[in-house]
Amino acid sequence: MDIKHVGVIGAGQMGNGIAQTFALSGFRVTMVDVKPEFVQKGLATVQASLGKFAEKGKIKEADKVAALERLGTATDTSSAGSWDFAVEAVVENEKLKKDLFRDLDAKCRPGVILATNTSSISITEIAAATKRPDCVIGMHFMNPVPLMPLVEVIRGHATSDATCAATVELAKKLGKTPLEANDYPGFVANRILMPMINEAVFALWEGVASRESIDGIMKLGMNHPMGPLTLADFIGLDTCLAILEVLHRGLGDDKYRPCPLLRKMVAAGHLGKKTGRGFYTYG
Repeated sequence: MDIKHVGVIGAGQMGNGIAQTFALSGFRVTMVDVKPEFVQKGLATVQASLGKFAEKGKIKEADKVAALERLGTATDTSSAGSWDFAVEAVVENEKLKKDLFRDLDAKCRPGVILATNTSSISITEIAAATKRPDCVIGMHFMNPVPLMPLVEVIRGHATSDATCAATVELAKKLGKTPLEANDYPGFVANRILMPMINEAVFALWEGVASRESIDGIMKLGMNHPMGPLTLADFIGLDTCLAILEVLHRGLGDDKYRPCPLLRKMVAAGHLGKKTGRGFYTYG
């Protein structure tokens, strides 16, 4: 499969990182979002990120310039007919994702793989919204995408061997390490990570320790690079809540029940770093 032009739908935290990674790896990229200001913010983030890479000597100035030249933007999927591969990176909303995949299925050429960066929603159910379920796969990048080496590759019930092999090979071309998981709620990464974050929120809510102590104990005692509450802020508390709800609903076990404090913070709009306030306050 000759992949040259990649469509990335979503210019937010994950989408712009995915777009940057593809562009820096030599692919032509169209990064799509619904509003011009979203697209411009995503593009500015990519420009700043590549600038830091060049400043630190991780890439050459010429590589930065070439990557930005390969990265185009749009506010709709009208160019999808020219894409050789599509990656969806919108918010964790099942209906939104299914509607988007129906649209991509209608516009992309037959045989083009449609990948989703979902961190918890069933690949099988997303694929069922299309007429090409064999060409739908999970390609779950880790945050921040340009730095993290892992890509979780998740096959839906109907995903073909050829689709899986092509996606694994593509991830390797991006300099990533693809590891396969089966289509269960939360897959592997979030099935293990989110209960830990949720338990940290419960510990804070119940007064077991302060936020600084909870994060410090996990960093210094468990050798985690970032405490669970800081990590939750970085991921986005709304995203954490959405994943926990998928786990709770899909697996039917109360150990995945989201902490009431997490629900309250999301309801208040305190979503973490992206809103300037979560468990911590950001400038």
